[in-house]
Amino acid sequence: MPSRHDEIASALQLALLLEVSAYPKPGNVHRTRNFENTRFEHFLASAAALSPHLRLATLRGNRIGERLTQNVELGIGECIKRAVDACSQWQHGGNTSLGVILLLTPIAYAAGMIPCRTALTARRIRRNLRKVVTHTTSGDAVNTYLAILHASPGGMGEVPELDIKDENSIVEIRRRDLSLLDVFRVSAKYDTISWEWVNDFSVTFDIGLPCLIRELRATRDINIAVVDTYLTILSRIPDTLIARKRGMITAKEISRRATSVLRMGGMKTARGRRAVERMDETLQRSDHACNPGTTADLTASALSVLMLEGYRP
Repeated sequence: MPSRHDEIASALQLALLLEVSAYPKPGNVHRTRNFENTRFEHFLASAAALSPHLRLATLRGNRIGERLTQNVELGIGECIKRAVDACSQWQHGGNTSLGVILLLTPIAYAAGMIPCRTALTARRIRRNLRKVVTHTTSGDAVNTYLAILHASPGGMGEVPELDIKDENSIVEIRRRDLSLLDVFRVSAKYDTISWEWVNDFSVTFDIGLPCLIRELRATRDINIAVVDTYLTILSRIPDTLIARKRGMITAKEISRRATSVLRMGGMKTARGRRAVERMDETLQRSDHACNPGTTADLTASALSVLMLEGYRP
């Protein structure tokens, strides 16, 4: 019989698989669409690679329990770095999973902290997430910086403070003893995943998860639910990966298009489905500079909580 830790890791892995499989997910890789150098199977391999590291995060959360003190070392940065290293060893399609690693690792810790005989609920997970993010250290920040450098994500422009490409940033983090949360407070101005850490995982719990539940009740179709949730997040939160590559004006225009597609019914109507397909075609023609990759990561984060609460396709 699988342990609670195995079940949590499997639930998170399933969230990754369902997110990348959802189609047609405008602008991103999905089961019927590949990029030139990054293919659907690269994401599948990454999900396989991540499972043991998500289990490790769960185990660490379990050992710590729900009573965190300031002298407890979570090791979350090390876990993030290990996960990024594993993804690069298991596939050759480039950065497939940095964003979901940054989101799902603390979720794994938070779920693991819940006692084995207590139900995994969104409320309990979120309560523990607040504890996890506030107990990170400068060591976590340094390891996360090293992980991001290894992943080499696209669209990394220059920023005025703690630039990831500036080797002095790590020196500065150590000198000022900045925690990972402190660093994300700086980058939250231009990166939604950082913003998620700083703002109580609001997109995950307040937008993504309720939308998934609502769509599943209406359609009982996980593919429709995932794509429409992806479009809902995109319509409300301009994708910061697109903003870094093409500018915020373009990112907002794509968000407006997602809003328009949803008004046509999204995946639930024939007209809406045609609009989703046209949007996918249009974004795919942009040399992948308009791929809403951050939106996909946030969708996977919401899916992870849905799986942890017990949903099974």
